[in-house]
Amino acid sequence: MNRLADETSPYLLQHAGNPVDWYPWGEEALGRAVAEDRPIMLSVGYAACHWCHVMERESFEDPETAALMNRLFVNIKVDREERPDLDAVYMNAVVSLTGRGGWPMTVFLTPDCRPFYGGTYYPPEPRHGMPAFRQVLEAVAAAYQERRDEVVTAAGRLSAALDSAARIPTSGEPLTEQVLVDAERGLRQIYDPRFGGFGAAPKFPPASVIEFLLREHVRSGSADALAMAVGTLDGMALGGMFDVVGGGFARYSVDNLWLVPHFEKMLYDNALLAAAYLHAHLLTGDDRYRRVVELTLDFMLRELRLDEGLFASSLDADTDGVEGATYVWTPADLRDALGEADGAAAALYYGVDEPGNFEGATILRPQGDPPANLEDIGARLLAARNLRPQPARDDKAIAAWNGLALAALAEAGERLGRADYADAALACAEALETVMRDGSGRLQRSYRAGRAAVPAFLDDHAAVAHGLLQLHQSTGDERWFVAARDLARAAAVRFRDPAGGFFYSSDEAERLIARHKDLDDNPTPSGQSLLAHTLLRLARLDGGSDDGAEQVLRLAAPYLEHSPQGFGQALCTLGLYLAPPVEVAVVGTPGSARDALVDVARAGFQPHTVVAVGDGVAASAITLLEGKTAIGGDPAAYVCERFACQAPMTDPDALAAALT
Repeated sequence: MNRLADETSPYLLQHAGNPVDWYPWGEEALGRAVAEDRPIMLSVGYAACHWCHVMERESFEDPETAALMNRLFVNIKVDREERPDLDAVYMNAVVSLTGRGGWPMTVFLTPDCRPFYGGTYYPPEPRHGMPAFRQVLEAVAAAYQERRDEVVTAAGRLSAALDSAARIPTSGEPLTEQVLVDAERGLRQIYDPRFGGFGAAPKFPPASVIEFLLREHVRSGSADALAMAVGTLDGMALGGMFDVVGGGFARYSVDNLWLVPHFEKMLYDNALLAAAYLHAHLLTGDDRYRRVVELTLDFMLRELRLDEGLFASSLDADTDGVEGATYVWTPADLRDALGEADGAAAALYYGVDEPGNFEGATILRPQGDPPANLEDIGARLLAARNLRPQPARDDKAIAAWNGLALAALAEAGERLGRADYADAALACAEALETVMRDGSGRLQRSYRAGRAAVPAFLDDHAAVAHGLLQLHQSTGDERWFVAARDLARAAAVRFRDPAGGFFYSSDEAERLIARHKDLDDNPTPSGQSLLAHTLLRLARLDGGSDDGAEQVLRLAAPYLEHSPQGFGQALCTLGLYLAPPVEVAVVGTPGSARDALVDVARAGFQPHTVVAVGDGVAASAITLLEGKTAIGGDPAAYVCERFACQAPMTDPDALAAALT
């Protein structure tokens, strides 16, 4: 066993038995590199990564390759999900050097951590124009020893360029609704009208873009925005990327039909897509979308939930070294699971034929009219599939992704009347407030096996605050408002760049060669735009300032029209910033009369509305509730804009009319 044996990351533990003398990132490895004047070989990946497993089998488990690595380099292994700050900085370096990125990422550094050469996957033998990994190792080591001045100079230039790239200028142009109109137009130009989605294969689920389009339909009534959103939702739900047997979405589709998935399942995709389908259901009333929400959240509760109430990061793409082996079927498999008649019906409905579209088997995809007993067939198929070998689970909990899961569960629990989702949301929030904290109460990035590790980054603070605020909005419990407010406002101080926006690492974090600033909303909302969105919502409840949210929008503004597919959350945040605020305060004795007003205030899809609930007597941390009282003993609702309120209403129908 090497030095990774004491780590908590499942990805690092996967490599603990390699003959490579791996180090985790830290003082021991970096100090050895300096003391021995050795270059560093930095390898970055994650537990569910298929090609990471391939490179491990081909190279890191090979004794001769490992011996070469051990002789020439100090070898450091990093889990990109645990240390996204390192991943971002060095991925930017690889993209600068090669024009592309991906995982596994292989980067060679000087002893002072400046990158001078890098790439992604390297095969064990020369293949498809790629050099063999051993050739790369020997060439890089030779360059460092024999052309040191050139290497150091190049590394210095690249590091300086990476550092300057974070100094993004803010736009001085007006932030107007025309930006939203232009962004929708840009998305229309790359929309796939046949299968949904944007651009060509591979297709990733564009959850944040869908959220923007749904909001744009609410704002402007745009039929095109709604058509693109539901067309993409329909395409994904009908493709093999959605697991029709067990629920949940794979990470992406390798084709443009959403048919053949890359089988890993990520917590963040499923949390974001559950929320997007929920909002489509609320907006359209279509129960097909509700069904996808429930299947997705049921999958999360069944297969990703941890004992503490948190959620695991992912399920692997591979099962016993074969990608997707757990999920695909042959006609014989269906007959064995269901019998002749139901097996034939399932084969027809799911398009299962010989020889299949995945190494002789077939990915299930709904086609035509479903059998009358489809629900029973699905349950029996899941039971049969559960008897197969299962993909490995990365059981570390990532704060940011759990914040997204919390938001989806809290809203779905309230909107769909699912007590199990609401209970899961509360348990997740409790765990985020306790086990995901260090001794001083600071949020941590990762949790596994009873240990919280790595100080949280901007996206962790933003997503957890977002989830806590949604839990407050769904339950009315003021505790979660206070927790969201305190976390978001602290992040706005600790991550702030005086020049505008927020850095990815706090002002107390380890200093890397560059201080990264993230704006891209793919595959998850950036910490910048999600924190800005949460700060704006908080300001509409407590009357505070936006704490830098406008500056985030000015950072993102130059990209929104020309690359809207990469900035969905920023566009949602801009829409919220520009929308007339709708603030609803409901006060009175808890009971059915107050509940009726609350139900109206929260009804439908109203992305620009905030709701505060109180008894009208006790002091509140929510400024919107100040001075609001029941009317003649009856619960009352106050509809406000920038804290200027209409006359209170006690009739739910009158409140509904005021909100339309």
